Amino acid sequence: MIFWKYHGIGNDFILFEDLDLTAPTSPEIVRRLCDRRTGIGADGILYIQPDDDADAFMKVMNSDGSEAEMCGNGIRCAAKHLYDFAIASTECMRINTLGGVKDIDVRVRDGEAVEATVDMGAPRLDCGDIPMACDGRFIDGTIEIGSGSVRGTAVSMGNPHFIIFQDLDDAEVRRLGPEIHHHPIFPRKTNVEFVRPVDGRLDVTVFERGAGWTQACGTGACAVAVAAGLKGVAPLGKDVKVRLPGGDLTINVKNDLSMVRMTGPAARVFQGEIEL
Repeated sequence: MIFWKYHGIGNDFILFEDLDLTAPTSPEIVRRLCDRRTGIGADGILYIQPDDDADAFMKVMNSDGSEAEMCGNGIRCAAKHLYDFAIASTECMRINTLGGVKDIDVRVRDGEAVEATVDMGAPRLDCGDIPMACDGRFIDGTIEIGSGSVRGTAVSMGNPHFIIFQDLDDAEVRRLGPEIHHHPIFPRKTNVEFVRPVDGRLDVTVFERGAGWTQACGTGACAVAVAAGLKGVAPLGKDVKVRLPGGDLTINVKNDLSMVRMTGPAARVFQGEIEL
């Protein structure tokens, strides 16, 4: 079976053209393919599938075999594939996901898509939409964990995020990421972002639901910019640079929180064939 390997600022994916809906999606096979020692190696798998209301549907499986609603870095890689292989006919396209339909504009150089801007839609802040076992909104609130507590803001960008601005050392970050990820207040678990404002940008470390510590998380960068705007750490209505271990994304959150736009690169690494 033919596959492609892509990455968006280090967040890497196996991609299958699953236009006949026959590509393997079982958790066991997904885990085997994503294994970095005995498989191809990836943070997850992207499946390009047909869709009646968009240029394609993007199905996302995490490296642990679970399915994700949406993936910000993944959708840029999917858009690049759709353009480069003429599955989508123009530089403006629509990709459907479990997190909703996303409008995307790709930037082309020498006949190939190198960057994409994605309309990520409006963030969801109500606890029931995240989901989170509480009422109202959870903005700069406190959850009890282990022997202490941590403050953060919960945001959904089609998938759940918990964003922390506390000044924590590396050991605390490494301990708290996995603990918060499966805290009982998050019935579907959550992505966890640790943020440090530095010289006008937001430096972020991400523990990603279903993948662990990753080089980047596109929806996480969007959620961080939303939380930073609500907290007054970063401006709304202007471009904000979010720096992740794998590179930078540019995020713009509308003043009324009606839309979040994400811009960043996508790269194809190689094409291969695997027997299953």
